[in-house]
Amino acid sequence: MTATELVGLTAAEAIGRIRAGELEPAELWSAYQQRAQADDLNAYTWVADADAPAADPAAPLAGVPVAVKDLFCTEGIPSQAGSRILENYCPPYTATAIQNIYDAGAPLLAKTNQDEFAMGSSNENSAYGPVLNPWDRARVPGGSSGGSAAAVAAGLAPWATGTDTGGSIRQPAALCGIVGFKPTYGAISRYGMIAFASSLDQAGTFTRDVTDAALLLEAMVGKDPYDSTCLGLPEPVQPPTATDLRGVRLGVPEELSGEGIEPGVLAAFERTLDIARDLGATVESTHLPHAAHGLSAYYLIAPAECSSNLARFDGVRYGMRVDDGGGLLDMYTGTRAAGFGDEVKRRIMLGTYALSSGYYDAYYGRAQKVRTKISEDFESAFSAFDFLVTPTSPGVAFELGAKSDDPLAMYFNDFCTVPMSLAGIPALSIPNGTAQAPGGSSTELPTGFQIAGPAFSENKLLNAAYALETALAFDSSPAREAS
Repeated sequence: MTATELVGLTAAEAIGRIRAGELEPAELWSAYQQRAQADDLNAYTWVADADAPAADPAAPLAGVPVAVKDLFCTEGIPSQAGSRILENYCPPYTATAIQNIYDAGAPLLAKTNQDEFAMGSSNENSAYGPVLNPWDRARVPGGSSGGSAAAVAAGLAPWATGTDTGGSIRQPAALCGIVGFKPTYGAISRYGMIAFASSLDQAGTFTRDVTDAALLLEAMVGKDPYDSTCLGLPEPVQPPTATDLRGVRLGVPEELSGEGIEPGVLAAFERTLDIARDLGATVESTHLPHAAHGLSAYYLIAPAECSSNLARFDGVRYGMRVDDGGGLLDMYTGTRAAGFGDEVKRRIMLGTYALSSGYYDAYYGRAQKVRTKISEDFESAFSAFDFLVTPTSPGVAFELGAKSDDPLAMYFNDFCTVPMSLAGIPALSIPNGTAQAPGGSSTELPTGFQIAGPAFSENKLLNAAYALETALAFDSSPAREAS
């Protein structure tokens, strides 16, 4: 097979050919390694330079290589979380989720670029430069896991891991035209994930299709004695097989599918709802009364937790140290001033203020109450519907720099994804077509369709997404061909 044909295979197809003796894992490794080393999207911060590792064709992932987001600890390999303060930091251990992938037979191909400490919606906040969208290199891939999304979309990796705190898997997946899956909070261990907001951070997958998402998710999930919040899943992840949506009830929250959504994105969303009806689903409007307050609550809770989590980066234990001999306090402030980027500093300051004496109840405490209300809204909605569906991102990929000077406009990119993160429920984005960017651009860019389900409904969610994906028949090859 040619290199183009090899990277045209989904991970599941590659596994099938390896097991049939039609493809050697080393051949697949070589094809992806060459593409990864020639990366011109800035999707990677590190690429393996070794020959193909030994692979067991009988293993669940059969030697198909994986790209890993930079904030997952990988023993002896730079794990920098997109930050100068951790530049060249090589951990002494590997994150549980990544070790599970290794144990399932997938070797590490590369580490992917990201917004610093996962704070961002465009991947422009990385200390190692912005990632480019393979559909249009003048545009962002989304964030914070933009490197993982761009790598999979461009055929620089067959699949990749990411993390989702408020939409950081689903939103870049939508902007890059691939599948992004955030499972239930606690399904995958957070041990070895460099923390942003501990009550929200969740590992997940970037894949070319839903079948691959199920395969990679199955490898990652499981209880972990090192993470007391990790529950695993109540049943094994199954390959999706659904061919229709008969009997499936889809709810469309009016608060997340109207005002603020670009016309092209909304048109693609409506077309997808028509396809869902053709497949047998019932589609009705519903309400999440507190969802409109999700962004406000999120941007108090997440910064508050980040201000606590990032206190450990002080120049003492690991990473950068700026010491001009002025004393301990000067070393702390000098290290953090030089090591953190503007967005991280902004969120640390906001979070520290929200947790300060006299303001805790007024800001952080009230945000947590809103979070509870949002969770209750979802519980109520799921008593009438199997899934809730929305556009994944309010718009298509925007131009580099277009929102860098307007944090509030940047934060709005998470409008449709934050409520699911606050509730801790699983949600998945599938590509559902293309739309033109506003402003008269003729460029067609991917759009995303988000499906959310009750906690631990991963198998049902995958089946519904698979049926829709099959009917939509989205062509992701332009991104690979452009790279």
